[in-house]
Amino acid sequence: MKYSISNCPVCGGKMTITEYKCDSCGTTIKGRFELDDIMKLSAEQLDYLKTFIKNRGNLSEVQKELDISYPTARNRLEDIVRAMGYQVVDKDREEASRILEKLESGELQPDEALEMLRRVRKKK
Repeated sequence: MKYSISNCPVCGGKMTITEYKCDSCGTTIKGRFELDDIMKLSAEQLDYLKTFIKNRGNLSEVQKELDISYPTARNRLEDIVRAMGYQVVDKDREEASRILEKLESGELQPDEALEMLRRVRKKK
């Protein structure tokens, strides 16, 4: 499969599509066209995404197929999420924030919150 070039091979700047042509009738449309976010991914990222989809989002299967560690598989997926312009959610950080909010509101005692935070940290 041929990939669209999204960055200039000379300077690394963003490339813009300025013309489309129909192979059947020859109609040409000129203008300034943006690439879809998925087409902005590198060839390596697209290959990873295909493997991810083939394995129905199962990172354990992705890591086995690509012979990489689970954290590497997760990090590559997060890199793709960022490259597409989305924010990566850190679930451990969100959980820690919820614990601290409960501590602040008095729902948890300090020793309970500390133990819960330690469990969150151990998951990493």
